[in-house]
Amino acid sequence: MAPTAPPPVHPVDEIPPVRHLAAFGLQHVLAMYAGAVAVPLIVGGAMKLSPADLAYLITADLLVCGIATLIQCVGFWRFGVRLPIMQGCTFAAVSPMVLIGTTGGGLPAIYGSVIVAGLAIVLLAPVFGRLLRFFPPLVTGTVILIIGLSLLPVAGNWAAGGVGSAEFGEPKNLALAAFVLVVVLGVQRFAPVFLSRIAVLIGIVVGLAVAIPLGFTDFDGVGDADWVGISTPFHFGAPTFQASAIISMLVVALVTMTETTGDLIAVGEMTGRKVEPRSLADGLRADGFSTVLGGVFNTFPYTAYAQNVGLVGMTRVRSRWVVATAGGILVLLGLLPKLGAVVAAVPAPVLGGAGLVMFGTVAASGVRTLARVEFGDNHNLTVVAVSVAVGMLPVGVPTVYAKFPDWFQTVMNSGISAGCLTAIVLNLLFNHLAGKGGSVGGDSAEAVGLPGGGGQETVEKSREEVV
Repeated sequence: MAPTAPPPVHPVDEIPPVRHLAAFGLQHVLAMYAGAVAVPLIVGGAMKLSPADLAYLITADLLVCGIATLIQCVGFWRFGVRLPIMQGCTFAAVSPMVLIGTTGGGLPAIYGSVIVAGLAIVLLAPVFGRLLRFFPPLVTGTVILIIGLSLLPVAGNWAAGGVGSAEFGEPKNLALAAFVLVVVLGVQRFAPVFLSRIAVLIGIVVGLAVAIPLGFTDFDGVGDADWVGISTPFHFGAPTFQASAIISMLVVALVTMTETTGDLIAVGEMTGRKVEPRSLADGLRADGFSTVLGGVFNTFPYTAYAQNVGLVGMTRVRSRWVVATAGGILVLLGLLPKLGAVVAAVPAPVLGGAGLVMFGTVAASGVRTLARVEFGDNHNLTVVAVSVAVGMLPVGVPTVYAKFPDWFQTVMNSGISAGCLTAIVLNLLFNHLAGKGGSVGGDSAEAVGLPGGGGQETVEKSREEVV
């Protein structure tokens, strides 16, 4: 009797060769680095911290980013979704943290509220897991599309030189970004398979090689950085717990849970491993645990990074061990500030050229998911149209909600959370509540999140074929 062949390994669980792990992992780090260090820079700058304290915040952030990514990708017990998900500081918390830090509370009040918010996320994770049935392809496709579209201005700002740059919008910045974009596309189209999968890394390296002699960047910060930096718990003092700070951070926690849910579903779609209620709860629980770690180790709330969702879709490298390797690299950068300074020297236009491809890929993945939705004789087109419009409003007009209360701004200034909430509500209104003119049966049942005979098996098969 012939021995039975071992069951095939899912692409998410495959472990590529070490040289591939290093290259793919570094690519993920470069894709998210600018966003990762932006939050401590903004919060620390608003609080007028010293350069030494700012550097401490950044190294602490990178260290916990790496630990959080490892927890999410590798997982332990009921913590971690075990998908290729990169973790980083959420921008949704920036405004509340600046307010807390500059109105007398300081960093200890920020960290107290962050710890409470992290514990709340851990406790609420199973509740969000049970809400997964309200994320059918109609909603998930719309949310993934909004994630991609809301990230494109980030890439545009990078391409123009970075927000606050004295040479913002200079033609030379846009020319460098366009050059990197051409390199990425050229490698992806004409290079061998392995090289095409690290097209973003090659584009960034080539762009950096061109940028240095042209004076786009310098490495002065590398010489000033320390070789070793260890983040110790409660470096800035014991946390304090203020009611107003905690309430604002709990609102942030709900926003980040909504955003992370969208990101996890997007990666599940791209990798062919559908996110189930239990795995969603595990992923959110890891978010909460990492946020508690952030409060203890002098950094901020953590969430899944949409930048890297685009990289997974673009490269078609679905292994979670690749992103776990990126987490390991971040841990090293957090422990070795001099290495972090080298990565920080990559100029913004170089990242912008690569970002245009990655973030556009996220939006295109949303369109692909929506292609499975039935748009005939129902209101699904209205759901998508209004959700995208509401999601893009704060992206196109950043001050549109400036006159509203802080809690409202925290929720609605994030295009992802605003669009996601709108899509969920409109899907319930048009497709789950009985009413005239709605079509929730037959072929469109699965598209709106209702059970529909044998449709699920067909959808699973089509997912595998697409990916």
